[in-house]
Formats: sequence, C-alpha cells, structure tokens
Amino acid sequence: MGRVILVLNAGSSSLKFSIFEAGGCGVLSAMAVGQVEGLGTAPRLKARGADGQVIVDQRWTTSELANHAQALQEIAVLLRSRFAGQELAGVGHRVVHGGPDYSAPLLITPQAMEKLATFVPLAPLHQPHNLAAIRAVQEARPELPQVACFDTAFHRTQDTVAQLYGLPYEYYERGIRRYGFHGLSYEYIAATLPDVAPEIAAGRVVVAHLGSGASMCAIRDGRSVGSSMGFTALDGLMMGTRPGNMDPGIILYLLQQEGMSARDVENMLYKRSGLLGLSGIGNDMRVLQDSDSPRARLAIAHFVYRINRELGGLAAVLGGLDALVFTAGIGENSAHIRRLVCEQARWLGIDLDPAANEQAGPRISSAGSRVSAWVVPTNEELMIARHTRKLLGL
Repeated sequence: MGRVILVLNAGSSSLKFSIFEAGGCGVLSAMAVGQVEGLGTAPRLKARGADGQVIVDQRWTTSELANHAQALQEIAVLLRSRFAGQELAGVGHRVVHGGPDYSAPLLITPQAMEKLATFVPLAPLHQPHNLAAIRAVQEARPELPQVACFDTAFHRTQDTVAQLYGLPYEYYERGIRRYGFHGLSYEYIAATLPDVAPEIAAGRVVVAHLGSGASMCAIRDGRSVGSSMGFTALDGLMMGTRPGNMDPGIILYLLQQEGMSARDVENMLYKRSGLLGLSGIGNDMRVLQDSDSPRARLAIAHFVYRINRELGGLAAVLGGLDALVFTAGIGENSAHIRRLVCEQARWLGIDLDPAANEQAGPRISSAGSRVSAWVVPTNEELMIARHTRKLLGL
C-alpha cells in the first residue's frame, strides 16, 4: 500500500489542497492539486491529476457545502474514490503565523493549538482559517498526525537588529517585532537555486514574491537576513488590497479625526486598499494591465515604485546585490511588471534581456549583466510536504 501526504492551505472562503505520493529516494510527486472555493457563496471543487487533466469539477449549493469541515469531507471522498489503496499518512498545513515561539515545522498538539490561537490578532485574515482546517481534520480523523508549517519560520534567522522596532524594548520582549511572511515560498526558492542557478545560490539575492499578497526578502547564503513584511502582513510592498508601508500617524488620524472605528480601519487596510483602492477597478494585475484607466496605470506605477524602493533597501542590508529573483503569480507571469522593475533597477547593474523576459527565463538578464535577474516558480505546497514527511519520519 502506498502512502500519501495531504497538504492543506485554508483561506476565508477556500480550501486549497495537494496530494503527494511519498515515494522512495527522497522523491515527492504531486498526484493531484485542487481547491474547494466559494465556501458560503457558490461552492465548487475542482482538481487536476498529475498529468494536468481535470479529475473532478463539482458544484454545490451554499447549504450543502458551507464550511471548511464539509469541504474537507469532499476532499476525503476524492481521496477514497481516486486513490483507493493509498494510505493517508499525515496532513501538512500552511499556518501563516508562528509568532516568536515557533521557528520550525511543528507536530500539532492541543497545547500548540492553544498557542497558535493567540496569534490570530497578528494575522486575522489567515490564522483563523488555517486553524479551522486543522480542527476539521482533528474532528474527522483524530488519530491522524498533522504538521503546521509556518510562513514566519524562515525569517527567524534574522538577527535581533533586523527584527526590532524603535519602540520601548519591553514591547519586543512581549512579541512586537518584525516577523516577515511568505517564508515557505522563500524557503523553497532558496532550496531550488542550487539546481536552477548555482552561480547565485550562495550569494546576495533579493527574492520578490509578487502576488495578491506581495513581499520581498533579502537572502544571503540561503538564509533570510531581511524582509519587507514586519509585524503583520500589512507591511512593505503595496498589495492587491493592502497598502503596504505607511506612516503609522495615518492610523491615528483616521481614528481621531475621521471618527473611524478600529474595525473600520482594519477592514480598509486589509480589504479596500492596495491596487484595488488606488485603481478603483480591482486587485487583479491582469485586469489593470489591460485597462486604459489613468488610475489603473497609477496603481501599477506605484506598485513598481514600491518594489524598487524596497529593492534598494534590501540591497543595502545585503551590502550589495548579486541577483534578483521574481516568483509567485505576478512575478512568474507578468513580463510587463518584470520589465518595469528591471528597467528602474538598471542603476544596480541589472541589464534585462527582453526576449528571455517574455519567455519567463529562468534567466531574464543579459549574459553581461553585472547583477542577474531570474524567474523561478515557487511551490509552497511541496515545501510543506517535505517538512511533513521529515517530521513524521515517512
């Protein structure tokens, strides 16, 4: 009987999943990937097999499929029907926030769940749903081992100076510090570079994880030394619906002068800002690139501006720059955004190869470029599967 690992990534209205066969010789191969989306509105389960062909595409009414627990039941049905004879050996979860306590993947226990729940205020859009998926598995299969893999863990190699805010030190001791996020993506890129681009793997690299959520990370010799995101996933780059770095005095102004409540401000910062707020059209970069709206162009220009401003800062943290790596949805798929970023970064020594950029690389800079530029697809699910297998000794 073969053994498989289920990887879950829970959002507010979706449950993404991957099924990995834990083969011998260290090989992990994806047997299926998919998601249940539209929970609470128009639920739909769609999944593809290892060959990319659709293996299930099913819809329900809201009353039939309303929450993560019910979505998990449908994934279990898929497992039993399509992968009969395979033993489910464990479940790995993406958990956004590990706080100051967890710097490595963790076997889930009741005590760990209690601790992870205390980090909900630090990641209100993600942490509650991550934990809901863990609880759903516990209810359905209490004997099944589960592993939490943290988006913050990769950044725990940063030194204290990089994690500090200029607040009274007691707040650092109480956990108010720069955590950084998208760590599973950065960890995967760092692990992949020795194969894809060995000439930069041990060097000074900035990775730009550009998607609906966006951040950048300074990596030296495969370790995180600086990141754009900080205490929460609101910091750093402008994102799809989040503003990124901003003067904290704006929050005080909104509370004191505009009469907004803390909940109103939270909703605006997480759901109504960023590309959506500036463009007034939407948060999908593809839509904005196809639009003739001046505000859409303004939103794109600010997005690129913030990337290049952060790039300069992270290059300073590294003491120089050997390579820039693009990854995630926008980074992997938008030649336009990559071109704009690289053109503005010519001063750093990046000389873009337009033809290579259109083909998405992997190397998109010219042979003579002093600083190279790359496109490297990320795979957070595979990183989670690797951690899960190692921790469970599979």
